[in-house]
Amino acid sequence: MQIQPLIDLERRPWERRFANRAKNINASEIRDLFALLDNPEIISFAGGFPDANLFALPQFRDGYRKSLEDSPTTALQYCASEGYLPLRRWIADFMRRQNVVCSWENILITSGAQQAIEFLSRLFLEKGDPLAVAKPSYLGALQIFNAYEPDYRFFDGGGVSMPRSDTDKTRPLKFIYANPDFSNPTGETMDVMARKRLIALARANDAPLIEDGAYTSLRYEGDPLPTIMQLDIAESGSIETSLVVYCGSFSKTMTPGMRIGWICAASQLINKLTLLKQSSDLNSSTINQMVMHRVADEAFEASVNTSREVYRQRRDNLIEALEDHMPGNVTWRKPEGGMFVWLTLPEGIDTKALLAKAITQERVAFVPGRPFHADGTGGNTLRLCFSSCAPELAREGVRRLVRLIIAETAGSAAISQTSAASASL
Repeated sequence: MQIQPLIDLERRPWERRFANRAKNINASEIRDLFALLDNPEIISFAGGFPDANLFALPQFRDGYRKSLEDSPTTALQYCASEGYLPLRRWIADFMRRQNVVCSWENILITSGAQQAIEFLSRLFLEKGDPLAVAKPSYLGALQIFNAYEPDYRFFDGGGVSMPRSDTDKTRPLKFIYANPDFSNPTGETMDVMARKRLIALARANDAPLIEDGAYTSLRYEGDPLPTIMQLDIAESGSIETSLVVYCGSFSKTMTPGMRIGWICAASQLINKLTLLKQSSDLNSSTINQMVMHRVADEAFEASVNTSREVYRQRRDNLIEALEDHMPGNVTWRKPEGGMFVWLTLPEGIDTKALLAKAITQERVAFVPGRPFHADGTGGNTLRLCFSSCAPELAREGVRRLVRLIIAETAGSAAISQTSAASASL
């Protein structure tokens, strides 16, 4: 006798079994575009990739060889959840060079800054918690936050406008996330006064302030600005009393493939985050941490200096191409560093729909701007990444994009005129 299942699996898709929070876990507009990078016919401004030709390959090869020769059992074994101690010491020294007074006990190694943001969200956020982010903001962070169903509040990327901190009509902010240097996606940089206003907002709400420093080392002009953490330590007196949590990464400066980032924060918070790390993946790859320590100790400054020079030239090339070809109804700003230029197109143009035409008609790719907006606005914006696109390809890519935008603008104008004429009949 054959027993019939109580549930018809074919009629019960997996989605019905997911926890409620899973409904907010959606595909990334950027990750879905990564496959385009392997198509030589498409000029891609999409993924925020560092140029692989700039990776310190000889040092990495040598680092793996030496790690396996000198300490094979250590390299291939588990390590402390906090991370490989020599690397934590190196990062603490790096933070001190940024005028952040800290020790290795204030450092936790993570699998990229992305894991750092996820851990912090898991630790602090509950459904409905007020969360302040820039508008627009880093898509990868928004994807993490969305799973916790926060109540978003917004400030602009330059830090000029801030959300209210009154408690009469709204709950105090629970969490603040900022990407103050050459932000992803806009390339904007907060000035010192804006950073101080953000600190004041955190203090008024007694809220953790997450400083995402993924691009801070990639400055191409102007004087370096103090990190938000440095400014807050100067006010509070110590990293142990600071509300700022700094998230750093080697992904944009050395290589993303090894997935090594870090959190720098008060030791009490690091201890709690270490328990999350322990329950999540035990520890980041030991051999990768050992190799990153060797390579960073030997070649970090030289590698970053080379990247700065190459990316500066590519930024200038892209800006020049935009100035030469882009119509006057499209606006952008020249970033002082980072990897991105943010374009605002005329109202009425949907850049997500435009992307489909860009790929099929002009063989050029970019990232639509709406997913960077937690409130679903920004449909007429887009992000261009210049770091991994050679100068001549970038100029040709801009020419292709311009043709598309001009055609789309003309089409939108024709539709508007037709609609106006119909309304007058």
